[in-house]
Amino acid sequence: QVHLVESGGGLVQPGGSLRLSCAASGRSLNGYVIGWFRQAPGKEREGVACMTTSDGMTQYAEVVKGRFSISRDNANGTVYLLMNNLKPADPAVYYCATDAPQCTWYAPVYITWGQGTQVTVSS
Repeated sequence: QVHLVESGGGLVQPGGSLRLSCAASGRSLNGYVIGWFRQAPGKEREGVACMTTSDGMTQYAEVVKGRFSISRDNANGTVYLLMNNLKPADPAVYYCATDAPQCTWYAPVYITWGQGTQVTVSS
């Protein structure tokens, strides 16, 4: 069974950048779908980026397209979310998830989740 741990969150000014990491242990992520989601207080969890590791295909939510980028390092079993030009609407707890049959923004489909990492955008 895979275990996911997110890191890299923090406080950043508007327009700044952060790179989140999703480290996997117990099993490789190769061949699996990896999704990045976020949840702000009082809001539903929303998907922002997804990768099908078998072919490297990626998908992005419209609200982050052109600003966020999902990538992977097969050597160390880590998936990254690079977030550029962060906006006041981006603060949330960010989660990585896996074990979904395909990329989807429907969170309940993903079986395995990390504990999340907090992203705060403030001047």
